[in-house]
Amino acid sequence: MSTQPKLIRFKQNVLSKYQIYNSIFMTLPFDTITKTGVLLPLFHETCEKGFKAGDNPTTIVETFFKKYQARRTKDSQTNLLFRFIQYIERQVVLFDAIEDAAFPVVNNMDGIGTLRSLKESAASEHKLEELKHYLEEFKVRIVLTAHPTQFYPGAVLGIITDLTEAIQKNDLLTINDLLAQLGKTPFFKHEKPSPYDEAVNLIWYLEHVFYYSFGSIYDYIQQNIFEGNHIENDIINIGFWPGGDRDGNPFVTPEITLKVARRLRITILKNYYRDIRRLKRKLTFKGVGERLSELETKLYDAFIIPDKEALTLSHFTSELKAIKSIIIKEHQSLYLEEFNSLLNKVHLFGFHFGALDIRQDSRAHAAVFNKMVDRLIATGSKVFPKNYYDLSEKEQVEMLSKVKGTIDLSIYNDEDVLKTLNSMKAIKTIQQTNGEKAANRYIISNNQTTLNVMQLFAMLKLVAFEEELTVDIGPLFETITDLENAPAVMEELYTNPEYAKHLKKRGNKQTIMLGFSDGTKDGGYLMANWGIFKAKERLTEVSRKYDVTVIFFDGRGGPPARGGGKTHQFYASLGPTIEDKEVQLTIQGQTISSNFGTLDSSQYNLEQLISSGILNRLNDTNLAMKTDNIKVMDELANLSFKAYSDFKNHAMFVPYLERMSTLKYYAKTNIGSRPSKRGKSDKLIFEDLRAIPFVGSWSQLKQNVPGFFGVGTALKHYEDQGEFDKVKDLYNSSNFFKTLVKNSMMSLSKSFFDLTKYMADDDEFGGFWTIIHTEYKTSKRLLLKLTGSKQLMEEEPAAKASIAVRESIVLPLLTIQQYALKKIQELEKAEVRDEKEIAVYEKIVMRSLFGNINASRNSA
Repeated sequence: MSTQPKLIRFKQNVLSKYQIYNSIFMTLPFDTITKTGVLLPLFHETCEKGFKAGDNPTTIVETFFKKYQARRTKDSQTNLLFRFIQYIERQVVLFDAIEDAAFPVVNNMDGIGTLRSLKESAASEHKLEELKHYLEEFKVRIVLTAHPTQFYPGAVLGIITDLTEAIQKNDLLTINDLLAQLGKTPFFKHEKPSPYDEAVNLIWYLEHVFYYSFGSIYDYIQQNIFEGNHIENDIINIGFWPGGDRDGNPFVTPEITLKVARRLRITILKNYYRDIRRLKRKLTFKGVGERLSELETKLYDAFIIPDKEALTLSHFTSELKAIKSIIIKEHQSLYLEEFNSLLNKVHLFGFHFGALDIRQDSRAHAAVFNKMVDRLIATGSKVFPKNYYDLSEKEQVEMLSKVKGTIDLSIYNDEDVLKTLNSMKAIKTIQQTNGEKAANRYIISNNQTTLNVMQLFAMLKLVAFEEELTVDIGPLFETITDLENAPAVMEELYTNPEYAKHLKKRGNKQTIMLGFSDGTKDGGYLMANWGIFKAKERLTEVSRKYDVTVIFFDGRGGPPARGGGKTHQFYASLGPTIEDKEVQLTIQGQTISSNFGTLDSSQYNLEQLISSGILNRLNDTNLAMKTDNIKVMDELANLSFKAYSDFKNHAMFVPYLERMSTLKYYAKTNIGSRPSKRGKSDKLIFEDLRAIPFVGSWSQLKQNVPGFFGVGTALKHYEDQGEFDKVKDLYNSSNFFKTLVKNSMMSLSKSFFDLTKYMADDDEFGGFWTIIHTEYKTSKRLLLKLTGSKQLMEEEPAAKASIAVRESIVLPLLTIQQYALKKIQELEKAEVRDEKEIAVYEKIVMRSLFGNINASRNSA
């Protein structure tokens, strides 16, 4: 099977099955489903023909009703549109489950980028020792975030999992029942989830997927590369943001943080408990069974009575090691491999399961810090001098680096101050109960200065870590300006004696986070990616100068517009000028379920990440860019930045998003606990826009602006100058640029301007729409010219086919959404506003968001 081309495997195992199971879904014995299932293909055909003929969404919907449903009342027509939306949402779920089930067949699980391939190529080149050496220090950390980029409630994720399993077994009876269950399960959430709900939903993946996929990867490395010997390095680990990420989310409280940490601990203990019970049935030997029974009881007590100090990690580990030596010495190593597997998981997950990061915005910190200082000075405390605010920034930094004392929180009654400082105390508490790895990193988003870092440094010491600061501080640089300033900020920190002393105690490692999402929103696609690349080079240089190993933590979203795309290709394309001892990246929403949602996809994509970081070193490939190419890349980024900035500053930019897109409806979907914009102003301000609704709104319009805007203009400059061969040379010699180009082509392939062509005739927004469409056509033409392709994504036929099916499934959904948006605009211009009718169309827009976002999950 795997010898056939990937596209054939996709067609046989995904496309054909989707057609079969979709027809079963259509004939389910539910009146509404059957009627909808009969009418939807007719509506789909009307959409396809209508767009080909140049019709607008309103004409298409009205044509359908006139032709097939002329007798329906207006209310009945609206009800049918709602039923179409619900039906299409479920078709997307079905397609997800079929793709998940086919994953190990469509993808070569032993092919390039997998551990087996990595080991075999190292062995054939006599580089196994080198491979071992790299694996002893290399790490991959995927950090799960609760950013709302997927609209599946927990119940639906459960159905996808069960459907995937049933489809793999071709179990038609179960599939039938699950499709019926899917037809009756609501997708819409009437209330926003709490941050704790979000954490529980994601812990499901830890418990049911990562526990096993991480374990089997580690087992493979130990058995096949290290000949069964213990490896000190954990190689792969999980970071966790729900319950710790306070940036812009007032609902994340210190209590929630502690509750999430407790839930993580209980979950990992339950997994160990299940494993011990399984092992007990096999290890029925003298001197082993009794000791396992004792551990089983202690584990049970530990998660049933969480506060009971019945079991420590060190006792648990030493007991397991003692039992292991008995199995080897007295029982011929029977079932040793399975026992080792449990020991490996304990090595990977400890009693914390995932490392909980705390994150907050530097502006929020500064406000709290100033209130804290004011109160201390007012109460006569000697911690800060009375003239603190008169000191220069440099003097403040020096003073904060040497701060001493402990703060009594009872002197404060300001809610923000207490929430922030108690979050810091919570870190200490979690370290005491779950181990230091459980919570030992604090991210400062929107970090701009050295003072931002030192304010947090001082607060942590004063509130909970007076003796020793066992927390890494990770500044997050996001905007183009902040990325340019980042090396100077870090140099100031590295040359601060107290901060340098702190780093030394932390193994001379410094985590720096770089934000793709806000970078793209701020600077456009090329400039954001190039700005981050250059910042990484300069940050590597300054860190190496002071003997610090810098660890880059990438804030990447799902689609290319937010730093996603082919992630492992991106990491494999970085050259020797960028530190790569660790790969750390955020994973969220649909990227979790599509890339890591099943054991197969999780294992495959983790292996790809591990090998992407190691291949460069093993192959000694010099990926450093040539000087001429750097000049071209620089100019492309600057030209693109100028084009994007002019576009972003256009008078119609914000009004267009506000009135022609789905932006304002994101807040009403109840998919995430976090507010959809930063500021409190009723007026929409660009700076307040969060990256997810911003990128998502362009995606719903099928315009995908953040993934390509400016690329065409930059390339056209070279074409006009007769120097296009310079860009071709860059493309052919730089894997980094090649990856950017491929990801941008993915964004273009998911654009569909026929959907919104009607906007070209709009009195107010026609000119603005034309600007976007022109840039799209220029980008598409020149990227095809650059790559020598006849069509977008030509080199990735299976991914292209998957996108085509998904786009086809949601075409009616997009049509309905645009129809409803147009109706709202007309109703709002009417002399007498019909609020009731506006509310109905707004509900249609909001409900249509769900399926569209879920369908675009393979953007990652």
